[in-house]
Amino acid sequence: MEIEIRTLDNAPAGTAELSEAVFGAAPREDIMARVVHWQLAKRRAGTHKTKGMGEVSGTTRKPYKQKGTGRARQGSLRAPQFRTGGVVHGPVVRDHGYDLPKKVRRLGLISALSKKQAEGKLVVIDAANGAARTRDLVGKFKTLGWRSALIVDQAVDAGFLRASRNLPGIDVLPSVGANVYDILRHDVLAITAAGVAALTERLTREIAR
Repeated sequence: MEIEIRTLDNAPAGTAELSEAVFGAAPREDIMARVVHWQLAKRRAGTHKTKGMGEVSGTTRKPYKQKGTGRARQGSLRAPQFRTGGVVHGPVVRDHGYDLPKKVRRLGLISALSKKQAEGKLVVIDAANGAARTRDLVGKFKTLGWRSALIVDQAVDAGFLRASRNLPGIDVLPSVGANVYDILRHDVLAITAAGVAALTERLTREIAR
């Protein structure tokens, strides 16, 4: 599969060969949904916490005697029906992450890359460097018509990353950090020629295992 390479000035810069196994597969919406759910679950802090009956402050003494008062029997002021009582079955600090097979994660990434290619929203650029000022990048992205784009390179250029950091809707990632969630939440996926080679080698190697 051949695709045209563009520069950040929207000029042609040759062509690149895309692997059918990586960029031409049939997208699996169910697999991508599983991978996105797994990613978002891993990002959750899990620090929400409420106090149970054994954790709230208060006396352990019985409020009043069991019989003879005409009132409902009570054993503790820490019970949940009282204003200062503990919470029943409240959230506790825990890890929301779970395991997802490597094959599923790999297929999810291949599906996301193939989906962008099928939609015509995959752009291969020659390089992502040389821009030291945010103003310069704003003009380049305006020429390209990018308002929401994820730029993937084999090794992110520090100057380019610094210049793009304050641009809303623009994110830059190394090829090892390319993931389903970030690919799908951006409109355009721009990968450098070196990034295409790195992604193809990584995913093809994993397929061969």
